[in-house]
Amino acid sequence: MYPCEAIVAMRIWLLTLVFLQAPLASAQSPATQRAAPSASITGVVYDSIARKPLASATVQLAGMTGSPRFGGATMSDSLGRFTFANVPDGRYTLGFIHPVLDSLGLEPIVREFSVQDHAAVRADLSVPSAARLRAAICGPASSESGAALVGIVRDAKDGSPLPGVAVTGEWVELTFTPSGLVRRVPRMTSTTGENGWFAICNVPRPGSTAITATRGADSTDRIDVEVTGEELVRSELYLGPSRTRVVGDTTTRADTGAPAPRHLRVGDGRLSGTVVAAVGGAPLTNAQVSIVDGPQARANARGEWTIADAPAGTRLLEVRAVGYYPVRRRVDVIAGAAPLRFALSTFKAVLDTVRVTAQRNVNTEFAGFEQRRRSNGSGRFLTSDDIARRGAIFTSDIFKTVPGLKVWRDSLGENAILMRSAFGDPCSPSIYVDGHVVPGMSGGDLDAIAEPKRVAGIEVYDEANVPPLYTTGMTGCGSIVIWLKP
Repeated sequence: MYPCEAIVAMRIWLLTLVFLQAPLASAQSPATQRAAPSASITGVVYDSIARKPLASATVQLAGMTGSPRFGGATMSDSLGRFTFANVPDGRYTLGFIHPVLDSLGLEPIVREFSVQDHAAVRADLSVPSAARLRAAICGPASSESGAALVGIVRDAKDGSPLPGVAVTGEWVELTFTPSGLVRRVPRMTSTTGENGWFAICNVPRPGSTAITATRGADSTDRIDVEVTGEELVRSELYLGPSRTRVVGDTTTRADTGAPAPRHLRVGDGRLSGTVVAAVGGAPLTNAQVSIVDGPQARANARGEWTIADAPAGTRLLEVRAVGYYPVRRRVDVIAGAAPLRFALSTFKAVLDTVRVTAQRNVNTEFAGFEQRRRSNGSGRFLTSDDIARRGAIFTSDIFKTVPGLKVWRDSLGENAILMRSAFGDPCSPSIYVDGHVVPGMSGGDLDAIAEPKRVAGIEVYDEANVPPLYTTGMTGCGSIVIWLKP
């Protein structure tokens, strides 16, 4: 694995490579030679990483020294095609620019060719392949099983590239050893160059990598980037200023274990949008829209919402409504950001789909509940009989009696389920329903989808003892697994 300084240096090597392009193809008939005093140049711009034509690329043609002063620019169409007409004989350079090149840290890619005897010329252009870019960025000795994560960090105010920004990537590695399961969290940091470009090598594929951009007191939210089987992944980040606002009780009592005051990140940015039901499109009045660890808002009767004090930059937005499956989405709080639209599905629709399409898997996974309960001393387990004896009216009430868990009302009146972290501070555990993680689930959400009598079993794990099956990235907290009766 190359150090971060070497990654930036590799880009210099990358820009000096001679990229292979499709060979020139010329065609001319005697009739064409007699009738045409000039030639046409046609071609296709192709994105070798996305494996599709590159639309809206600016293609530029310029005569070289000693050739006619002829040049121009055109835009590739939806199929990546471009054409230059009436081109006189001579030597030319042809290249293209596109935001995809910026995200890869590449200067405009240029090729040279000649027009002779007014013959038509075919000249294709392409973004280098992912394999070639990864080898150039990370070196030939880089891990074949890893991917290169590259991108640009931009100023949230004007979109200009930001140099000197530390971009950190983290991921979870689980290794089975003779002494047991070992959990490791590798971390790599790359510093952006003058053009805002960064690269992190050997991130696992497939898998999820969490990235954060930081410069001084400013930072983005931690954003999960899904890495599939591709050898190169792009991600653009925006960084802007923010400030801290303290909310809640500032005199936390250690004897009661009351939650500590919340430190929210706020700013001068603005986000707006609507929340509707996925089926029927009815507005979801009172839906909660919040930036993770930031300000929040409620949707009005038309489903409209506005956060006027949003911290600038790349953030994680969470949308919840009672009875509906919550949604988390990466958003960029930048000047002129377009309104957002969220369509939420009901919990019933989501869970019924799981049961219909994967009923055998759900039953098989629940069959492991008893096995884990008998053999796993690191978790806490509640059977349906245990739940019935507690006499809870709402499902969230069950957790009030589980050691290490607390249920309290947040500033918007929602029941929040908290767990004691390894450092003693309260944290929000990952919650799984029938083996599937539900991001941002609150106690109110849980009460809406199931009464206590519908709960077949509950598993509670602190961070150090979460089984690999129920590990969700790097939450810094444990997990709660809830099984519902058919």
